[in-house]
Amino acid sequence: MAEKWKAKKYRLHGKNRYDIATEELDSTYEIAIPKTLDEQTAIAAVLSDMDAELAALEARRAKTRDLKQAMMQDLLTGKTRLVQGGFNG
Repeated sequence: MAEKWKAKKYRLHGKNRYDIATEELDSTYEIAIPKTLDEQTAIAAVLSDMDAELAALEARRAKTRDLKQAMMQDLLTGKTRLVQGGFNG
């Protein structure tokens, strides 16, 4: 990998996009591809498990956000009041 990565940089709606020719990619980098079906299946299983874990975490985060929103709404409308422990004012 002594050669530098040859890419053309374009500005597109405020984001960078790199244009790489397939010939440049093939001659510059070696890409490891799993040779056996068992290895491919194992990789796919790990990726599927990671997707499921991410989905569960996103659902938990959404539930927590909704709970916080509901609690804030209760506090702001006066439906729920905070207890004043130890303050005599």
